[in-house]
Amino acid sequence: MSLHLINFNSRILKKLAVKVNIKNFTTAMTKKALVFLAPGAEEMEAVISIDVLRRGGVDVTVAGLPDGGIVRCSRGVNIKPDISIKEAHTKGPFDVLVLPGGLGGSQALAESKEVGDLLKEQEKSGRLTAAICAAPTALKAHGVYTGKAITSYPAMQAELEEGAQYIYKPNLVVEDGPLITSRGPGTAYLFALTIVDKLYSRDKACEVAKAMLVNY
Repeated sequence: MSLHLINFNSRILKKLAVKVNIKNFTTAMTKKALVFLAPGAEEMEAVISIDVLRRGGVDVTVAGLPDGGIVRCSRGVNIKPDISIKEAHTKGPFDVLVLPGGLGGSQALAESKEVGDLLKEQEKSGRLTAAICAAPTALKAHGVYTGKAITSYPAMQAELEEGAQYIYKPNLVVEDGPLITSRGPGTAYLFALTIVDKLYSRDKACEVAKAMLVNY
């Protein structure tokens, strides 16, 4: 009788162990992204990044500056973030930080202490950061990822080359270790798909691209 009970309990434990392992495996495989959104952000870059990442299975959180209220983007589109930038510290760590461009939005990111703190923590941990259009100027403002190869909106090239802190490349997307940068609105799909590729795999990125009728 006692032996039967031991075997029965062993089967229960094995089933529980399988359930726990599956749950942990699923959690480990789900990547998390934090997308910054500030007044004057380029809405195409923000929305395309959010959409493509979610299609790719990434858990995306949008953090608004300065307080999490409705953000008016560069072309007048209003977007309600999920959280405020101040709340972002309690939601991490994130596998990738995403910085959409837009002149006003990029300037706000460059001036935000909260954004700077998150970027420095991300760089120190070796996790991924992705910036597009004018947003790489915020990386420079916060002194992160120096020495890396980057690209940006063409008008930002001189500013990013000044001081020789970065290696500037006029490519559509530039990858250098944990940093991804891109040119502008027209490269937003390629930018976001590259993030999916980096977080998961090229096969996953191609699967997402095919469903959207986008070449990758």
